[in-house]
Amino acid sequence: MQKLLVCYKWVLDEQDIKITGDLSLDTSRAKYKISDYDKNAIEAGALLAEQHGVNVEALTFGTAAAKQSLKDALSRGLDKVYWIGDAVAEQADAFVTANVLAAAIKKAGQFDLILCGEGSADSYSQQTAPRLAALLGIPAITFVQQLTVTDGQVTATRKLGDCTEEVTVTGPAVISVLPEINKPRIPGLKQVMGAAKKPSEELAVADLGLAAEALAPKVRSLSVKGYVMDRKKVIFKEADQADNVAKLVASLAQAGLC
Repeated sequence: MQKLLVCYKWVLDEQDIKITGDLSLDTSRAKYKISDYDKNAIEAGALLAEQHGVNVEALTFGTAAAKQSLKDALSRGLDKVYWIGDAVAEQADAFVTANVLAAAIKKAGQFDLILCGEGSADSYSQQTAPRLAALLGIPAITFVQQLTVTDGQVTATRKLGDCTEEVTVTGPAVISVLPEINKPRIPGLKQVMGAAKKPSEELAVADLGLAAEALAPKVRSLSVKGYVMDRKKVIFKEADQADNVAKLVASLAQAGLC
């Protein structure tokens, strides 16, 4: 194993998004961050790079705002970041994103493993990694909660509902990881300062040789609404716990929930 790549997305911080009276989203004061799921992918790549003494690079595709992510990404153990800032990303779905990432990867060079988060914190379509693997013509392993690499063999434990599956594949491959695979590091001052000295390279969509149809999304988002859950907020205060359980069951039955 010589070189790793991590794909990540620069997204709005959901903590800063406000739901207005008509359930529309107010993002006027929202800051951006690396998608939480992608932080797990970056950490997985950084740990593998440290274990095997290889380079780990990253690739991100977004609007011009994606440039703001570079310092944070590089402070998390990466050696280099490729970034693509283009207005086409504003409406890009998984189809467009995978096309752009695949073309950029072919331009950037060969990688033994390509790591992604299982989904992004905004759309969470879970399609980008499998699409990317198909475009590159290499295997994809999804829902990975444990990952090891030995002598070029990738062994991954996949979480599938109420069971797990162990898969072994020889790289190159695309791996999408679950949040439970690790706990992302919090960069210290030394890492943040060091990130400024690490290289980054801008790639232009126009230079990737993609046809117009490859940049035309299959799915378009017309609007996004907040979701408000109406709770009954029934409280049972009986001293006898058995009475509380009986009343809870009766209340659920009356509501047709059991």
